[in-house]
Amino acid sequence: MITVLAGGVGGAKLVLGLANLLNSEELTVVVNTGDDEEFYGLHVSPDIDTVIYTLAGLSNEAVGWGITDESFRTLGRLKEYGMETWFNLGDLDLATHIVRSKLLKDGLSLTEVTECLAKSVGVEHSILPMSNGDAKTIVHTEVGKMSFQEYFVKNRCEPIVRHLEFGGGDVNFPSNEVSSALEESTALILSPSNPYLSINPILALSGFREDINNFKGIKIAVSPIVGGKALKGPAEKLLREMGADVSALGVARQYVDICDVFVIDKQDTELTNDIKSLGMNVVVTDTVMNSKQDKVTLAKAILELCE
Repeated sequence: MITVLAGGVGGAKLVLGLANLLNSEELTVVVNTGDDEEFYGLHVSPDIDTVIYTLAGLSNEAVGWGITDESFRTLGRLKEYGMETWFNLGDLDLATHIVRSKLLKDGLSLTEVTECLAKSVGVEHSILPMSNGDAKTIVHTEVGKMSFQEYFVKNRCEPIVRHLEFGGGDVNFPSNEVSSALEESTALILSPSNPYLSINPILALSGFREDINNFKGIKIAVSPIVGGKALKGPAEKLLREMGADVSALGVARQYVDICDVFVIDKQDTELTNDIKSLGMNVVVTDTVMNSKQDKVTLAKAILELCE
């Protein structure tokens, strides 16, 4: 079995490629929940939903989040009632959050709820929240600290980031299901997600880095930075503000000691030797995933490394 750490659009794209090649017993996806938030009394898990919607063929690929052919009549009514509506929740998307919140209130864990939601839309692959606890990411900026969604959506990633606090300052553990998946896997893949906002919240779980260090299988990471630019999201901005190189090399440095093979795009071939000097093998291929075939092709290349 292969376990993938994922979050955001880049992670979901690679997961889709892998899911087209591996059956439900061969692939487990561990998803970041650091950006989970409550809106209008509902528990929203954006990264989990992005993965589910992508695998179910429901995702709005034009914007990278939510459901295709969405409407926003409920949000419009909420605005008329004087509610803050800066977080765009579509009418169909709201149904997901209503069900999630009800099942959580009924006593199910986030892992159990995620399985119910995934199977209800035909997704058979295992999608696991990184933790069943409240593991929110807090963003400390030049204008004060804020939740991830306040930084990412309300403020459009504009404030300069000084520090990231994972788990809201509390100790959080990976779920038992996540730990079991890692024990049973022969390969671990760090998807081309934002290293600071999507992957590091998972790595920050208590004991998880130690579990990865003790992992006997191959560990592969894919760079989300191509040609010195992020394909989507604020990864480029965050690398700069956190004092790292805005390059595939800058990302590779985040994964020293937990990565055996680092996959970069052909545009970054000149960085090969510098990344190798970090103690990683380097594979150069096409990593930009615009079409479904691009996703499957990259997934095939990664699976060849796992053999």
